[in-house]
Amino acid sequence: MINDVLVDTEARMKGAVRSLEDDLATIRTGRASPALLDRLLIEYYGTPTPLNQLATISAPEPRLLTIRPFDPATLKSIERAILASDLGITPNSDGKLIRLNIPPLTEERRHELVRVVRNRIEEARVAVRNVRRDGLNDLRDFEREKLISEDEKENGEKEIQRLLDHYSEEINQDGQRKEKEVLEI
Repeated sequence: MINDVLVDTEARMKGAVRSLEDDLATIRTGRASPALLDRLLIEYYGTPTPLNQLATISAPEPRLLTIRPFDPATLKSIERAILASDLGITPNSDGKLIRLNIPPLTEERRHELVRVVRNRIEEARVAVRNVRRDGLNDLRDFEREKLISEDEKENGEKEIQRLLDHYSEEINQDGQRKEKEVLEI
């Protein structure tokens, strides 16, 4: 019973960390990364579709992304979606391929992005602590219902705290890595 709570708690904490990593991947740095376009939805026959399902995205140079649509008819809608997004990048099209030149970030924009990274890190920490709270509540409920002893509950609490410490450290490392990447010129 305690193992079920621990497994569920760990899975949810892993999910929070994975979500943070996905979030951080979409934050623009000075380098071109196909992950910048991961959340971009394109109107395709009336249905919002992720760009990576409609085109091949590559980074042939450090400051250049290329998008090669599978269906050339989607070229215009991809351009419109990029212009409408908050990326701040203007697409250049030659009829078959879209090129996105990634401009270097200003110092002010770098510091803004660091604040965004820190906010996302704090949100992830809160999510992990909420998972811990839920796990501890489950253990207390089991003890109240006499399904586990007080010693088992205390051991479970220690294990949940160990999980929290581990995933908090992982969140901190991810955040430091991304901050360093954003501030790198």
